Order: sequence, then structure tokens, then C-alpha cells
Amino acid sequence: MPSLEALTTPGLIFPDLEASDAAGVLRELAARLAERGPVRDPEGLYQRLWEREQLGSTAIGNGVAIPHCKLDHLERVLVAVAVAPGGVDFGAGDGKPVRLFFAVVSPSRAPAEHLQSLAAISRWVKSGGDVEGLIAGHDPEAIYRTIRGEAS
Repeated sequence: MPSLEALTTPGLIFPDLEASDAAGVLRELAARLAERGPVRDPEGLYQRLWEREQLGSTAIGNGVAIPHCKLDHLERVLVAVAVAPGGVDFGAGDGKPVRLFFAVVSPSRAPAEHLQSLAAISRWVKSGGDVEGLIAGHDPEAIYRTIRGEAS
């Protein structure tokens, strides 16, 4: 099973989301992934993320959400890590605003890798991953060092 640090890169870390609602967060994540990654259609990615969110919130509590979907034309799983400093109402069961997002976009033909990526993120968060350290990170490199467990 992959580690969180193996699933993302500093180029897919966005410490400064500006959106103030769930749809805006997903739209902003889709646009940024299209700018930095092999996603060809930011609107199509947004639609897939939004459709998944309508099935039930991907917020897992304690200010963290894992929006996710599958897309054709991807070679590998992409994981973006993003921070909304002010927090966003994402329909979390605990009622807390979400400030930390792990967006998982997987190849449609790779359902096992998709599930393994979701599990790796969940495991990192639940096993004492430094959520507050990620939220406090001011640049992608600092956030990536926190994911790797290195002191900033």
C-alpha cells in the first residue's frame, strides 16, 4: 500500500485555497490540478468530484476531507493536498469546517489503487499524522516535509 508521501508531490500541494464553499473548493482543486497535472478537462474533473460529493460528504472529521473520483486518460493516481485557511462547510459529520483537503483522482481502470490511496490517507490522518502542521504550512515544500515527517 502506498504511503502518503509517495502519492503527492510539492507541485500538487496548494496551501492557499480561496474558495468559501464546497463547490468552490472542488472547482478550484480541479482548475489547479489541470494547471499542474495531466488532467485535461478541469470542468469534467469538477463535475466528477461534485457528483461524488452529492452521494455523501467526503469530510472525515477533525477538519479533513478526501474528495475523490476516477477519470479516464490518467496514467496514475494523483493526490493534491490543499488548505483552506478559513475553513469551509463541507457537511462534516462532526460539524467542523474543513481546512485540509486530500483530493484523490485515479485512473478509471485502477479501482484497487484508488481504494489503496484513500486508505493510505485515512491511515495517515487517523494514526497521528500532523494535520495541524499541514494546515499551518505556508508553502508546498514545508507541507511536503510535514507529510514526510520531517521537522520544518
